[in-house]
Amino acid sequence: MTQQKNPKRQRLIAMDHQYVAPAGRVSKFDLVVDHGLGAKIWDVDGNAYIDFLASASAVNVGHGNAKVVAAIHQQTDKLIHYISGYFYHGPAIKLAKRLALLAPGKTPKKVSFSTSGSEAAEAVVKFARSYTKRSVILTFQNSWHGTTLGAASLSAIDGNMHRDIGPLIPDIHHLPFPDPNKRFPGESITDFSSRYLKDFTDLFEHDIPADQVAAILIEPIQGDAGIIMPPNSYMQGLYQLCHENGILFCTDEINQGFGRSGKLWSIDHFNLEPDLMAVGKSLASGMPLSAIISKAPIMDTLASPANATTTAANPICCAAALATIDELEALHLTERSDELGKFSKTKFLNLQKDFPVIKQVRMVGLNGGIEFEESQTKLVNDLCNYCFEHGLIIISTMDHILRFQPPLVITKDELTQGINIIREGLLKLT
Repeated sequence: MTQQKNPKRQRLIAMDHQYVAPAGRVSKFDLVVDHGLGAKIWDVDGNAYIDFLASASAVNVGHGNAKVVAAIHQQTDKLIHYISGYFYHGPAIKLAKRLALLAPGKTPKKVSFSTSGSEAAEAVVKFARSYTKRSVILTFQNSWHGTTLGAASLSAIDGNMHRDIGPLIPDIHHLPFPDPNKRFPGESITDFSSRYLKDFTDLFEHDIPADQVAAILIEPIQGDAGIIMPPNSYMQGLYQLCHENGILFCTDEINQGFGRSGKLWSIDHFNLEPDLMAVGKSLASGMPLSAIISKAPIMDTLASPANATTTAANPICCAAALATIDELEALHLTERSDELGKFSKTKFLNLQKDFPVIKQVRMVGLNGGIEFEESQTKLVNDLCNYCFEHGLIIISTMDHILRFQPPLVITKDELTQGINIIREGLLKLT
C-alpha cells in the first residue's frame, strides 16, 4: 500500500536536521517511527510497515512484546536506577547468572555489563590485554564492532568511521575476512581456509610475533558485510592457532546473537567456546544494555573500577533482558528462526530465478544477505525506496546487498507479503 501524505514526518525531519549532528545517523529514507507491534511498525502519519530490519537485529522477540513491556513496567515502579558500580541489585545479578550459564562451553563464566555494543567491544580489548599482558588485537576487514573510538578502531567497513578522528587506538590490525565467495576457481574449501589462515602465520613470522598478540576478535557471521559466514575448517583452524599461541579467541555476537542465526549464538554453528564474547542489541530488546561474557579467570584479572560505568546494568534494562531471554525460550524463537530462514531462503531463491540481477542469496536463520552485482547500487537503493513507499522496511548494506533481519516472531504471511513487495519493485525497476 502506498504511503499516505506525511506533513508531520516532514516537520520532524526538518527539526532533526536543524538540531541533530549528522555523524549519528546512517541515512536511509525518511521514516519517523511512532510505534510497533510484533513484526510491524507505524510511522507518525499512521503508515504501517512490515519490518525486515528489526531495528538492526535489536528486537528479535518483536516490537512491543507483552512480557518484556510488563517486566519494564514492573521494574520502573520499583527502581529506575541505582549505580551498580558501587552496590548490587537483583536484576543484574540474576541476569549475569543467566548469561554465564547460556554461554557456549562448560568453563565457568563471569559477566561485565555496559550500555552499548561499542562499549562491549572495547571491554574485550581491555580484558584481553589485562589477562595476556600483550597489546596487539587482530580483527578483520569489513567488520563492524561499533563507533566509539576503541570500537571504531576495531571496525573496518567504512572509511568515514576513521576519517579525521585519528590517531586511533594503537596495536589494532585488520586481516582479510575469509569470505568463501573469494575462492579461486577450483579451490577447495580446505585449501581456501589454509590460504587465509596463512595470513596469520605470515604476519607472525614477518611483522608481529605471535607472543605480542592478545586476542583475535571475529564476527562468526559478518552482519554489516552482508551475512558472510566463514568455512568451518577456517574457524577450527583459527581456534587452534589461537590456543597454540596463547592468543584469546574472542567473538562479537552483538548483531548475530540471541537466535538470529538459527542458533542461540552464531559461534554455535562451529561448536567452539570463545574466551570472551561481546553481546548487545537484542539482549534487552533494544534497551541500552550490553555485556561481555568470558571465562572466569580472564574476567578476574582486570581490577576495579576498570570496566565500571554509572548506568551499566540499569535495573530496567536487566529486567527487560531477563524477560527477553524468557520469551526466546518460551516461544522457541531460535528454532523458529531456523525454520523461517529456510522458508525465506526458498522465497528469495525463487525471486532470483525470475530476476538474475540477484547474484546470491545467503541465509543463516532469519538472517539474510540478498546480493546484487556491485554495479547495481542504484537499483538496490531505488528498490529499498520502493519498498518503503509500499509498506516494507528493508535497507541495503555495502551499497549492493539487501539486509534481511526481521523480528523472529514474524509470520509466514508477513514474510510472503514483504517478499512480494520486493518482487513488485523489481518488476517495476528492471
